Amino acid sequence: MSLKFFKPLFDSFPWPLQQLNVEQKGVFFSCFLAFLALLWFFISNSNKRLPPGPKAFPLIGNLHSLDPELHTYFASLSQTYGPICRIWLGKKLGIIITSPALAREVLKDKDTIFANRDVPAAGSEFSYGGNNVLWTPYGPKWRMLRKVCVRDMLNSSTLDSVYALRRRELRQSINYFYSKKGLPVNVGEQMFLTILNVITSMLWGGTVKGEERASLGAEFRLVVTEIAKLVSIPNLSDFYPGLAWFDFQGVIKKMKLLAKRFDKIFESMIDQRQKLDRNGVGQESKDFLQVLLKLKDEADPEMPLTMTEIKALLMEMVLGGTDTSVNTIEFAMAEIMHKPDVLRKLQQEVDTAVGKDNIVEESHIQQLPYLYAVMKEVLRLHPAAPLLIPHCPSETCTVGGYTVPKGSCIFINVWAIQRDASIWKNPTEFRPERFLDNKWDYSGKDLNYFPFGSGRRICAGIGMAERMFLYSLASLIHSFDWKLPEGVTSDVTEMFGITLRKKIPLVAIPTPRLSNPTLYE
Repeated sequence: MSLKFFKPLFDSFPWPLQQLNVEQKGVFFSCFLAFLALLWFFISNSNKRLPPGPKAFPLIGNLHSLDPELHTYFASLSQTYGPICRIWLGKKLGIIITSPALAREVLKDKDTIFANRDVPAAGSEFSYGGNNVLWTPYGPKWRMLRKVCVRDMLNSSTLDSVYALRRRELRQSINYFYSKKGLPVNVGEQMFLTILNVITSMLWGGTVKGEERASLGAEFRLVVTEIAKLVSIPNLSDFYPGLAWFDFQGVIKKMKLLAKRFDKIFESMIDQRQKLDRNGVGQESKDFLQVLLKLKDEADPEMPLTMTEIKALLMEMVLGGTDTSVNTIEFAMAEIMHKPDVLRKLQQEVDTAVGKDNIVEESHIQQLPYLYAVMKEVLRLHPAAPLLIPHCPSETCTVGGYTVPKGSCIFINVWAIQRDASIWKNPTEFRPERFLDNKWDYSGKDLNYFPFGSGRRICAGIGMAERMFLYSLASLIHSFDWKLPEGVTSDVTEMFGITLRKKIPLVAIPTPRLSNPTLYE
């Protein structure tokens, strides 16, 4: 092509370049074209190195096409674009992982890089600025907080020591269902209050007594429900961090108000416990708050446990221990009522271990392998956190041959992996028998099944979750027969949120199975 063709372009160059002769201009222009080609090569290759994904629009990215049921929507994207794909949430890049091999790369092989969380604005607000185990960045502070939870609060001996508190609350719930025999009851609603009372009893059961404990439980239920709603709302402040200050949807403002209500409760509980400890009262009945305050006084000055962190840990226990446990119990009840043979096997197993002239104790649980299998199958089909808690790489790295930029949001679709037909036979069928061989556990070692996550950030409360679920479900199915109201069909439809919940609340009718009424007291 003749260089005369580019004369208008040459004329637009700065004056010194116009002094060059034609040959010099040709050399310069050739170099300029080479530079542009090289720049385009790097830009296009940089884009190509990102995982594939749907076409994104300027500014909004893929927000326009999001389905509220993110776990199923992300699964459909993976069917189209492969086991690692990308999605633009406004200005934030999301990476979706939907295979055990790639999950292992993130959670095991490059665990340190991906050990941080993508902290939503609402999550930071209710956790005292992210001062809990869930949101704190990976490092010495996180290790200290995790150790406090695992070693001093959620270890087997500590959980054993507060069994009387769990037992008391669950027996009250069984008594409530007995008072409603033959009538429809909202199972999830009642179990929410039960589990909430169990959690708060474990946190400060030796601190609060009588009517105060009942009123406190009712207030917590209201606040926990509102917080769960706010955290599940798609928030522009997360998609466009530069706009976070404006809080267009008012999510942060509402969360601040809810957090203040919690903070007042925590302040009151801490004050009461400190007064009891100073007076030498309540030493015979330990609770988690007492353990935390003792740890604060004995903490290493170089890595102190602050009062803010204590309140953040209390908040984490309340929120993390209630919603997830209740949702799993409700899904379990719905699934076993849909499968009468499963309910029958469960009741036969519990009757053999416990007897019909006795009540279920936690000591019976180890004799109930089919109950364990039911729990594992429920968590396979309906994992409490279907996308886990999003991870965030601390540096740009490669996963599956693609570039994953620093600061991107990593969604690991454990819901889809645990329903993968190449891994699981009849994956959508509720069949507890698949877990009777004890092949699967919750350790996160096998990335075909990891409902509690894997790697450094695996859930710290697995032991407590197991106890809560197994003890509650065993008591419910041992004490009662359950049926749906007339004209109501069985339904296990899911509704996505930060935790997976049943879309239609389970309403069922309890019929007492035990002949001695005193067993329901």
